[in-house]
Amino acid sequence: MKIERVVWVVLDSVGIGAMPDSLAYGDDPGSDTLGNVARLRPMQLPNLASLGLGNLKPLTGIGPVERPLASFGRCALRSPGKDTTTGHWEMVGIVLEKPLPLYPQGFPADFMAKFEAEIGRGTLGNKAASGTEIMAELGDEHVRTGNPIVYTSADSVFQIAAHEDVISLFELYKICEIARKMLIGPLEVGRVIARPFNGPAGAYARTTNRKDYAVAPPRMLLDELDTAGVPVHSVGKIFDVFLGRGIRSYDKTKSNADGMTKTVAALGDIERGLIFTNLVDFDSLYGHRNNVEGYAAALEAVDAWLPSLTGALREGDLLVLTADHGCDPTTPSTDHSREYVPVLAYAPGREGKALGTRASLADIGKTVAEAFGVKMTLGESFLGSL
Repeated sequence: MKIERVVWVVLDSVGIGAMPDSLAYGDDPGSDTLGNVARLRPMQLPNLASLGLGNLKPLTGIGPVERPLASFGRCALRSPGKDTTTGHWEMVGIVLEKPLPLYPQGFPADFMAKFEAEIGRGTLGNKAASGTEIMAELGDEHVRTGNPIVYTSADSVFQIAAHEDVISLFELYKICEIARKMLIGPLEVGRVIARPFNGPAGAYARTTNRKDYAVAPPRMLLDELDTAGVPVHSVGKIFDVFLGRGIRSYDKTKSNADGMTKTVAALGDIERGLIFTNLVDFDSLYGHRNNVEGYAAALEAVDAWLPSLTGALREGDLLVLTADHGCDPTTPSTDHSREYVPVLAYAPGREGKALGTRASLADIGKTVAEAFGVKMTLGESFLGSL
């Protein structure tokens, strides 16, 4: 099977059922992002169904089809954890031996004192919280004092929120860079995230100027592709997750819609290589805010977009749709959930096959590696099954 282009789309947090060890990671019982959303809010997903989404497991209103257009399966997360860094790293061949550090009680007082001295400001918060809730809780005090809001979550993150009229984007990004340099050794969290917001008191709202500062990954698939001369173009937060490593061109995005438009546009410009996209709104706007309606509508929007994407593909292209973890908006928690992720692999003119349950997200990266003739140690390719 000769592959010239791969379009790899991560539907951020669209998990498809709890893994056997999910409760050990603090998940709510019965977490099942896709299954529960479909159960509570009927969706029209004819294009995803035609690819074989409903062939993976029973989904309300999304039945199996007799001849799916894509090969279909699901991947387990082999690494400990359930966050963006863990999922994306495993896709490209990095399996963690131990989870990235978490700080549910906030970061150590001695570290925070040193951090405040470095940035020349005090801080507010320093606790685990929902981003929108802590913004509403501490936003007024932040505006009055000029102290940035520091918070974390059930993920390995150090998040810094600031009003753009109080702390400029330039300074906020510098503060995040300082935090990233300081969070080393046992404190090395997966990501430092700038969370700028604006608006008047009582109506604070995040802006689209979020910026992630990820921990540097070891050598992985994107490095191997770059060394082999295979161009990689990223869309969305992929560039930040991998610190731009191995990525020759990229598009930042403001929304799922923006990311979908830029992914199709990239197909018009790129003759050979990998287009690697993350559509983050599922996670950031809907999963973490327990917004079932928004989550369902976002899935329907992706479904409506799919014909324009598959219509831009040609013989020798491969489309892979998957996710990195779950974030069930129907359960009490607003945290990520440790779930299997769906895999739909569509090659124009090829009959869909059942790929079964894969042992690791690294199987996706291994498939991409084989398609372009590069090495990746971990994972089992399913290219031959296509």
